[in-house]
Amino acid sequence: MAEMVDKLRNIALVGHGGAGKTSLAEVMLFDAGVTNRIGRVEDGNTAMDFEPEELKRSSSISTGLHQLTWKKHTVTLLDTPGDQNFFTDTKLCMEAADGAVFVVDAVDGVRVQTEQGWAFAGDFNMPSAIFINRLDRDRSDFQRTLQDIQENFDTPKPILLQLPIGNVADFKGIVDLITMKAGVYDADGKMAMEDIPADMQEAAEAAREELIENVAEADDALIERYLEGEVLSDDDIKTALRKGTLSRTFVPVLCGSAIANVGINLLMDFIVNVMPSPEDRGSRVGKHPHKDQEVECIPSPDAPFSAFVFKTIADPYAGRLNLFRVVSGKLGSDGTFYNSNKDTKERFNQLLTVLGKEQKPAREAIPGSILAVAKLKETFTGDTLCDDGNKVLFKCAEPLPTLISFAVSAKNKGDEDKVFSSLTKIMEEDLGLKLDRNSQTKEILLSGRGQVHIEVVVEKLKRKFNVEVALNLPKVPYKETIKKKVRVQGRHKKQTGGHGQFGDCWIQMEPMPRGAGFEFVDAIVGGAIPKTYIPAVEKGVIEASEKGILAGFPCVDFRVTVDDGSYHTVDSSEMAFKIAGALAFKKAVEQAKPVLLEPIMNVTVVTPDEYMGDIMGDLNGRRGRVLGMDTEGKNQVIKAQVPLAEFLTYAPDLRSMTGGRGMYTMEFSHYDEVPAQLAEKVIEEANKEKE
Repeated sequence: MAEMVDKLRNIALVGHGGAGKTSLAEVMLFDAGVTNRIGRVEDGNTAMDFEPEELKRSSSISTGLHQLTWKKHTVTLLDTPGDQNFFTDTKLCMEAADGAVFVVDAVDGVRVQTEQGWAFAGDFNMPSAIFINRLDRDRSDFQRTLQDIQENFDTPKPILLQLPIGNVADFKGIVDLITMKAGVYDADGKMAMEDIPADMQEAAEAAREELIENVAEADDALIERYLEGEVLSDDDIKTALRKGTLSRTFVPVLCGSAIANVGINLLMDFIVNVMPSPEDRGSRVGKHPHKDQEVECIPSPDAPFSAFVFKTIADPYAGRLNLFRVVSGKLGSDGTFYNSNKDTKERFNQLLTVLGKEQKPAREAIPGSILAVAKLKETFTGDTLCDDGNKVLFKCAEPLPTLISFAVSAKNKGDEDKVFSSLTKIMEEDLGLKLDRNSQTKEILLSGRGQVHIEVVVEKLKRKFNVEVALNLPKVPYKETIKKKVRVQGRHKKQTGGHGQFGDCWIQMEPMPRGAGFEFVDAIVGGAIPKTYIPAVEKGVIEASEKGILAGFPCVDFRVTVDDGSYHTVDSSEMAFKIAGALAFKKAVEQAKPVLLEPIMNVTVVTPDEYMGDIMGDLNGRRGRVLGMDTEGKNQVIKAQVPLAEFLTYAPDLRSMTGGRGMYTMEFSHYDEVPAQLAEKVIEEANKEKE
């Protein structure tokens, strides 16, 4: 059993959209004999992308999983999305892997999502490799791409293991700098070992020399032998290569072409020979759910069982499928485990291995197993599963912040509740979404990583739950307030047959500091209004303040003092004084210089240096106030306050200003007065809408 854990490899394929991750996974599955043909992303017949939304866009929007056997090792591939809209899934699924292969396109080089994935690998302290793909493509350039990698990723240091033979249409093989042999491929992707072409001999020897120097850094004894002039054997180099890769001293760089099936077998050899097994990754430390103590979970089948759920798939027919990664211990094919997050026991009657869109039953789970289980009642992404007798709680990766919000409404009458319940189900599988109900504007707000993200959710709602929704920009929750102190009378008198209605109050109304809300003061002396009617005056003011007089927005930040009035022994009632209070409020606001308030957001923008000028100019154009700037690595961090009304469409604008490399977060700060000329427009539009 112990040797089985040693034979597992869980590898995340990570990189910017379009670098060829899904194609690479396809060819690996084909070379390992799992599939009998190579699917193509363009043809929509790959094993990893099968959701209709993925086929429509020819790109992954959710991590695909599959398994293959290579040289007696079981390799689980996690083909992660490369689009920033779906990068929360990439982050959560990377945590379940033991190593990452970064796929870089030899035409486009390193792009922004590759950089972000690289940062995640650093957070997870994950051994990694880089695969330069698409060397058979027009305009591909190995040297330029390598330079781009070295400039963008300096820690851990990328080191070169291979050189390509030929380029673009003539790309036909790989020089292995350890064995100093050339693998040359025929049209079917079959490799024959040959001597290094004469014209490459010199470059290969120089590159090998550099490789040995780099690799020796992982091992002090080796570096000494090397410096003393000893010739290191291939085995010495291989041992140091594995050691340095696992310790993240460096990141090996390999090359090839997935579509042409060149270099893929060597990449798979590298994965089983050099990349970490679950044992190499060592133990994971969690906390006891009820006590303040750490719990260490070691990757041994004999340890108590522990695992974490890193992905959930919501299927309207099959129910929920939870994908989990075993950290320690083992499970049989049925039984129970404890969910530490929900403090509950869950029963399961089948373990499943995920193979693209299919699942097949699994006999058991051991440390490093990535399996799925169906129909658990309480379990979701981020939950820890463990032995009831040995409780542990793991801290899992956090979803990325949402960047854009839309108001969602049902297209068909009567579907409102269905919209909410269906969205809740989709959020079980996509933690990158947020759902809110704005109590003031009464809108359901759906927030995500970008417009494409939200559009995909809308498509899924229709396909999975047959619910159609419309998307609109959210309404800005404006408010109203006053700027001047006034004193007015509110008098309600109505004579009908029998009892009449009579209520009469004098109020002072004055502004309060921003954010202070509403205050009511009873200053009646000598019983001018009986005590029982005073709460009715307050109620009348509160109800009337829910719709301000400028544009019907709630009125806030004011104090009302009731200081005089009169009553009638027969005709006065609570109702009459409530109406009098409301009349007094409306009259007072008209005289008290009413103004419009808007929400101001605290915004943090992180951007590479070269876009600073554009972003500052743009923030000023949005009535923003820059509060400060900071440097963080290669990036600049700008903190500003910006009105929400100017920021509803910032996500796509920032993307185009920074080529997708800028990031931002925002949260509510305070309300502030809207400039007069803009206030007129807002009031005009709000009143139009009411009509």
